[in-house]
Amino acid sequence: MKILDLYILKKFLKTYFFAVLIIVSIIMVIDYTEKVDDFINRKAPTKEILFDYYLNFIPYWANYISPLMVFIATVFFTANLAARTEIIAILSTGVSFLRLMRPYMLGATIVAIITFFMVAWVIPIANKTRIAFERKYVKETYYFSGRDVHIKVAPEVYSYMETYDSNSNTGYRFTLEKITDNTLATKLSADRITWDSTRHKWTIHDYRIRTFLPDGKEKLQFGTKIDTTLNLTPKDFDSNYQLHETFTLPELNAHINKLNARGADGIEVFIVEKYMRFANPFAIIILTAMGLIVSARKARGGVGFQIALGFILAFVYIMFFMMSKGMAESGALPPIVAVWLPNIIFGGIGVIMYYTVPR
Repeated sequence: MKILDLYILKKFLKTYFFAVLIIVSIIMVIDYTEKVDDFINRKAPTKEILFDYYLNFIPYWANYISPLMVFIATVFFTANLAARTEIIAILSTGVSFLRLMRPYMLGATIVAIITFFMVAWVIPIANKTRIAFERKYVKETYYFSGRDVHIKVAPEVYSYMETYDSNSNTGYRFTLEKITDNTLATKLSADRITWDSTRHKWTIHDYRIRTFLPDGKEKLQFGTKIDTTLNLTPKDFDSNYQLHETFTLPELNAHINKLNARGADGIEVFIVEKYMRFANPFAIIILTAMGLIVSARKARGGVGFQIALGFILAFVYIMFFMMSKGMAESGALPPIVAVWLPNIIFGGIGVIMYYTVPR
């Protein structure tokens, strides 16, 4: 069976990579058509378009469509094997259908391992460059417009800014409070706070410090300027456009821990991204098994129906996944449940199909 395993494995991988190449090429053409006016109007250099954007665009979309393409590729080439009665010939020799699945599962596992390595480290690094290009040449210039910003910068320390100017990296009406045992211990108030990009520190201007003593009295301090180091940088006020896609797995974990420590909102997006990076490789294996089960039977009308059925199932899976992801990001579902629910449901459907669909 080793020769046959190698034959099926080669067909599986060749069809998958060819399908990904074709679809990514089409997406690139569509994307260029949509963005060419932006490139011209903002005078994006050709070198940056090719190497900073599209070179990093390819792995991003190849990974994004990978579960769909592995399913379609499995359905397409297996249906052709069945149409040429090759599946029947294999099973007639006494090979079980479960044994036939082995090279498919091996190919899916190879793709799944590559996918995990890509989404955990390679693609986030590529996304840093790609998204920076989009923000510079495609998206509108970003200005921080938030007001009354509260950020927890240490276990007992809370900062506040009434407004923040992202052009000058200056915050206005700044306060820094330390609360110990639910009691305000110190409060620093300042007219403004500016970022020193050379020393990577904040400079607090025209400050007042109130220290609340145990005997109920207060100690006041005044000054015109003081430097301080906070667990806060201008990046915290920068654009969050696709930020979750720019973190490697260790960076993503560190960012989630930082947001948890601050009690910040919007953490669900990053948690969903983390779980997706583990769930997608398993989706590839599940969809490969389903693709084989759907397409292994020889149909009288040819392979058209099986390929169409494959597209329908893949479309339903994507719709279901997008809905559950949206519910997780809105807080309606726990992120881990939302991300793994499509895999669990379609994995169950695959088991039912294995025992009920004629092969």
